[in-house]
Amino acid sequence: MQIEDSTFVVTGGASGLGSATAALLLEQGARVVSTDQRAVETDDPRHLFLEADITDEVTTAAVFDLAISSFGGVDGVVHCAGRGGDRVRILDRDGEPGSLESFSDVIRTNLIGTYNVLRLGAKAMRGNELREGERGAVVLTASVAAFDGQIGQTSYAASKAGVHGMVLVAARDLATHGIRVNAIAPGIFDTPMLARLPETVRGSLAETVPYPKRLGSPREYAALAVQMLSNGYLNGETVRLDGSIRMAPR
Repeated sequence: MQIEDSTFVVTGGASGLGSATAALLLEQGARVVSTDQRAVETDDPRHLFLEADITDEVTTAAVFDLAISSFGGVDGVVHCAGRGGDRVRILDRDGEPGSLESFSDVIRTNLIGTYNVLRLGAKAMRGNELREGERGAVVLTASVAAFDGQIGQTSYAASKAGVHGMVLVAARDLATHGIRVNAIAPGIFDTPMLARLPETVRGSLAETVPYPKRLGSPREYAALAVQMLSNGYLNGETVRLDGSIRMAPR
């Protein structure tokens, strides 16, 4: 897929991975409609921002409608929106079971929200004319927790494992429509959530990465996302972007 003069929807665009991805797409000549739970001002006519909740059908559909009405269509989606885990043990210190409501909230945002964006994005792209043999591409966001979840990450690991499990099925399902689906599984990235931690804690996290011994940059996520959009033979894959880290049990 050609990035220049194409239109992309980026979720989670207010900060972190989504913001970096939108910025890189714009640098490469694309048009972008970003969305998040809070609005962000944009001064580039090629970049629109609409507040939405990814678990809500109506507001998420409105994001794709805006891309179609303003820019003539949707060529790709990069889905970065999500939430961290609840760090709830299956049994607490008193032997009481963890909160089912908390588990459901994480699953709803990270897994059901992902499916909502995937299905609405596919609908928006299915009517496109074939370009370079395809009608569109989707990049989802999993996590290394899908493979090496830590103690207390049951809900988060389950939600991200669900995203990983969705990728190949979605790629096969949407093949008849000429739409590719891939995912990135980030490791420990320097996002606003980690920015709130003390520098000593951030340094300790960086030391757990085999090489390079640092936190991942959102720009590195963005570069891989753009490659997944542009490489027409990459389909049905979840790619770890993690400095070869394998998370310890805790």
